[in-house]
Amino acid sequence: MAKNTSSPQLNQQAQALAKANQRPGQSKAQTKLVEEGIRKGIEQYKKQQKAKARELDKARKMRDKQNQQQVEDDSVTEVDDHQQTSPKLPWILLGVSWLIFVVYAGIFH
Repeated sequence: MAKNTSSPQLNQQAQALAKANQRPGQSKAQTKLVEEGIRKGIEQYKKQQKAKARELDKARKMRDKQNQQQVEDDSVTEVDDHQQTSPKLPWILLGVSWLIFVVYAGIFH
């Protein structure tokens, strides 16, 4: 006989369902077999639901990881863009200041 490792609540549920679906003239042994089948069905259903939940959790974690990686990549790109445009500004300011100096020197001397 198979080892019974299911919880007491599961056994009670299976027993209640087996008794609720018991046919007139059905022996106790037959009811016990029905109860065992119901219990195995419930256990199998719970295992499937746990596996499904694990797969969904893995998919969610992968999606979160990809989103986090994408955000990090975007922030690195923004920093790179900012660093590439920054060297232009000092040269433009230097050129404008020299232009102003030349115009000033030309007007007052």
